[in-house]
Amino acid sequence: MTQLATAPRARSGGRQARRALRTAPKFDMLPGLTGTIPLCEVMDGAQVERIDNASMDILENVGVQFRDPIALEDWKKAGAKVEGELVFLDRGLVRELIKTIPSDFTYHARDPKKNVRLGGRHSIFVPMTGAPFLRDLDDVRRNPTLDDLAMFHKLSHMMPALHSSAHHIVEPYDHPISQRHLRITYSSMKHSDKTFMGMTTSPKNAEDVMDMCAILFGDEFMETHPVTTGNCNGNSPLVWDETMLGAMRAFCRRNQPVLCSPFVLGGANTPASVPATVAQLNAEALSALAYTQVIRKGAPAIYGHYLSTVSMKSGAPMAGTPEISLMNFMIGQMARYYGVPWRTSNTLGGAKTFDAQAGYESATTLQAVMHAGANYIWHSAGWNEAGMHCSTAKFIVDAEQCAMAYRMAEGPKWGDFDTAVSAVPDVGPGGHYLGHPHTQENFQEAFFMPDMFDNNSIEQWVAEGSVEITERALNRARKLLSEYQEPTLDIAKNEELLDYIARREREIPAADELNQDY
Repeated sequence: MTQLATAPRARSGGRQARRALRTAPKFDMLPGLTGTIPLCEVMDGAQVERIDNASMDILENVGVQFRDPIALEDWKKAGAKVEGELVFLDRGLVRELIKTIPSDFTYHARDPKKNVRLGGRHSIFVPMTGAPFLRDLDDVRRNPTLDDLAMFHKLSHMMPALHSSAHHIVEPYDHPISQRHLRITYSSMKHSDKTFMGMTTSPKNAEDVMDMCAILFGDEFMETHPVTTGNCNGNSPLVWDETMLGAMRAFCRRNQPVLCSPFVLGGANTPASVPATVAQLNAEALSALAYTQVIRKGAPAIYGHYLSTVSMKSGAPMAGTPEISLMNFMIGQMARYYGVPWRTSNTLGGAKTFDAQAGYESATTLQAVMHAGANYIWHSAGWNEAGMHCSTAKFIVDAEQCAMAYRMAEGPKWGDFDTAVSAVPDVGPGGHYLGHPHTQENFQEAFFMPDMFDNNSIEQWVAEGSVEITERALNRARKLLSEYQEPTLDIAKNEELLDYIARREREIPAADELNQDY
């Protein structure tokens, strides 16, 4: 009698413990992704060499415009042919320079447990940046503030599949443009202990970011350890400007990685052809990658790009198109051909709200990116309206989509195969596995169970209020923010950072323009 009475309590306690474990907040960051699934390679060896040869012909015969006197002098010293602002790069010189770029490296975060490796099959997910608007916790589209930026940095900190807090996820309009980079960098550092990005909006701003990183990590540590990432966009076709090149020098001199990112609007600033677009983009990226090694031999650098195609109906950029997927596959092959890590953009879309278009565009891009083998997977959460706004709801769902993609890219898990197969004779024909011990012990790890997707019956969904995904995601964001705990920043370093910001804000005029001079 006693045994019959106590047995159910023991089972119930086990179920309750598992349920409590399952529903407890989990904010631990997933390790950097190490992909195992086969990569999609749409070119054969001869076609890769054809792209390479076309790109080298562009570099040797068309040239790349470097609108920067320092870069032009650097190229002359490196042995390149320079005519005015045009630099003609011999393919032998390019190959000699890019071979010193590390094929992989490790980002060092404020919390060493959140260090992540990049390159080869090692990848990280990074939130979107640069949105001039947001859709907030009430799904209202408006101008962002520094508090809104802090909110996204907090959410980045709490989402397991995001490996970085990025930098200006949204633009904080309540601070002057010329000083904004200081507050953005501090917010990235303070509200998360993951790796982050550094502003490259001007050379002076980039130097400020490097100084702030030196306060946080130490000058000597930065000499041998990547701690942040700068992005330098090219002006396609075939132009690199003074602002981006100056910022590139600031990062490379301190041995910090930069994304060398041509900005592609297929059919507008590239030929109306996928292979020809990739050939031009490849030439542009190679010219910048080579220049990083002119600045500092052995400095980490990342083959970057931003891809979109242009609608011939309106001239607007498009995302989620088949050609963008094909270009991602091809660029992945080219980066591996040169042995350098590469960056792409993720979950992009042109939808104005978090609707079906947003979901389809983002899912198409995400799947292509994963099968292309990208390393630095940027714009992974929040992007909508062609980057004009960051959607809080979409940020939450995108981050979960990245966790699902992470799980897929890991490949099948074989660790419990024999045990799982041994359950088949236990159950036999016509039975079910729901109550089997193996299922009870392993169901959480066996199959991803998304929080944001509703898979209940229509009757249950209606009974619970007919809540659609935007509202579910916003409710989730509010709950996460209520549970947020700020990662402790060393008091002395925090004070030094604030002192630095205060000094630089006194030195830089609060002007409505970028800081180029102070």
